[in-house]
Amino acid sequence: MNRLSRFMYKKKNRSAVYTIIAVLIAIPLLFPLYWVIISSLKGDAEIFRKIPTFFPKKSVVETYVSQLTNPDTLRAIKNSFIIASGSTVLSMLLSVPCAYGLARFRFRGKKVMIMTFLVTQMLPSSLILTPLYLIFNKVHILNTYLAPIISTATISIPFVILVLRPIFASLPKELEEAGRIDGCNRFTAFFHVILPISKNGTVTGLAFCFIYGWNDLMYSITFNMKETLRPMTATIYNYMDLYGMKWNYIMAYGVLVSLPVLILFIILQKYIVEGLVSGSVKG
Repeated sequence: MNRLSRFMYKKKNRSAVYTIIAVLIAIPLLFPLYWVIISSLKGDAEIFRKIPTFFPKKSVVETYVSQLTNPDTLRAIKNSFIIASGSTVLSMLLSVPCAYGLARFRFRGKKVMIMTFLVTQMLPSSLILTPLYLIFNKVHILNTYLAPIISTATISIPFVILVLRPIFASLPKELEEAGRIDGCNRFTAFFHVILPISKNGTVTGLAFCFIYGWNDLMYSITFNMKETLRPMTATIYNYMDLYGMKWNYIMAYGVLVSLPVLILFIILQKYIVEGLVSGSVKG
């Protein structure tokens, strides 16, 4: 066996070991999700057995049929999409230009601004509940979609800026200069040259903005007293009171809450991984 063959053999064995380690780590992390899914397909008798079953002996799909035909569930799904989509649009419109400006221009207080964005990611969201409530009450946007959209955007915007700024900073300025030679100004060069190149980071930011908005619970409960405006994460408690100990119905509702996020990650996983990695190239 020559040196190259030995090297490839060791590399293959190392990859196999890493794969086994990754699977062993993933099993306990994914097991709760697996348990939620199989519990949503079990009947009441099987759920309350003393000896648990790790696969439903008889699948029950009526839990999902009941949820998807329930007007309250459909309304909650609509509310979740409105809040998540609105928060995503607002966050991207504000954070992408800000990240580009912090990456390309030098001005006084730049480091302080970046540090401020970083510190806001460490503070608990409950810290700004009272100030936001008072502000929203003054401008009369409580009990509207606008309140949770703006509040969730306050979480998304600093995160997207911190992800995109290093990506924009790593791009050579010669690309924009080449665009200007072809007739672009600074704005058109940004839209036609910089954004397409930094697609991975932009998609990563967009995905996380949507997830933050979709998973919002605290802001929607605090700023929306109307049940008709609350998203899925805030209305699951109503189903617990409605169904009592029917955990299969509650688990089915939990699967429906998680499904859009899972689908989003599956579709965009390539862009998300590359976007997060490329964001660590240059600070």
